[in-house]
Amino acid sequence: MKIVDIRATTVAVPLEAPLRHSNGAHWGRFVRTLVEVEADDGLVGLGEMGGGGESAEAAFRALLPYLKGHDPFQLEALRFKIANPTASLYNNRTQLLAAIEFACLDLVGQRLGVPVSELLGGRIRDAVPFASYLFFRYAAEGHPEIRTPGQLVAHARDLKEAHGFTVHKLKGGVFPPDHELECYRALADAFPGDRLRYDPNAVLSLAEGLRFGRAIEGLNNDYLEDPVWGLEGLRAVREQVRVPLATNTVVVNFEQLASNVLRRAADVVLLDTTFWGGIRPCVKAAGVCETFQLGIAVHSSGELGVQLATMLHLGAVLPNLTYAADAHYHQLRDDVIEGGPLPYADGAIAVPTGPGLGVRLDREKMQRYAELYRELGGYPYDRDPGRPGWYAQVPNDRFADPDASLEVPL
Repeated sequence: MKIVDIRATTVAVPLEAPLRHSNGAHWGRFVRTLVEVEADDGLVGLGEMGGGGESAEAAFRALLPYLKGHDPFQLEALRFKIANPTASLYNNRTQLLAAIEFACLDLVGQRLGVPVSELLGGRIRDAVPFASYLFFRYAAEGHPEIRTPGQLVAHARDLKEAHGFTVHKLKGGVFPPDHELECYRALADAFPGDRLRYDPNAVLSLAEGLRFGRAIEGLNNDYLEDPVWGLEGLRAVREQVRVPLATNTVVVNFEQLASNVLRRAADVVLLDTTFWGGIRPCVKAAGVCETFQLGIAVHSSGELGVQLATMLHLGAVLPNLTYAADAHYHQLRDDVIEGGPLPYADGAIAVPTGPGLGVRLDREKMQRYAELYRELGGYPYDRDPGRPGWYAQVPNDRFADPDASLEVPL
């Protein structure tokens, strides 16, 4: 089997409403680049990368001279062809490598007639549990805003009834910490048997991170994720707060993982199949975490069905996955895979059983959302459509007004 072509298509898939986060917002849609790697036997493997547009499409096309004739089975050689750590020093290709690795694993699985999870050692679970992943958001087209404790609890209850979630993650860092603490406590009161996690995306000051962490010590927490920036900041919080700390920002490669092992700052590492450069590096990292008794979870970077499939196959094979995975997936209005969005059942999504990743593109939907991208373009992830001129600082002290209600267009 040899690679003969690489194609990339950027799409914009609508969200229910604009999602607010500590550094800006998702402006009512996810922009993703879908990758197709074609082999000489006619099989096509699928990949996906966040962001996109002309630059991402051009970057993937530029990989064809590196990879034309490459055997998709040769995954270690693939890593060095794309992301040699010294050769790619000035053009970090980690996320490009991830999307191509997804597609090559998809090709190999199709060629052998087995799911990707079988290529990774075999599944030990048939479904992966997920957290509800709650966002503060603007109102849009029939979907109400989420700004107050009551609105947040009502939204979490709707998601729990629809999908069966028993773990709830609040994406914070939007409003002043005291307001978000009130919201978090409201979740704890409303769902006393469920587990909680809070993630302000590292924008709290050390003082606020300590104050928030101490205030939630008595709740049913999974972990406190990235309350402050950096390994040293996390160490300072960890030394003084009796809640496990997690990160997806400062342990995203093996050098950082080694540093965290030598001087622990985070107790839980969130593995992202894109940020780590593929599914296989995440499996390797999980093995290191197992050895040194670090917890792991699966991170979400705003996936459509193709990347969700990579998260499911990863989650299927990790014996030390004791935390529910994250997913933005239930915030989407649609997907680009055949059959529509993968369904939740009892808070979990079944691991695809078909060969390769087990998902295929719905061509009509891909073209529809590619046209939507061409119509709307991208958006600045680190800006907020409801706060013109604002940008986040780390640590941040310019939070949104919790008393201001606003609807913005998708």
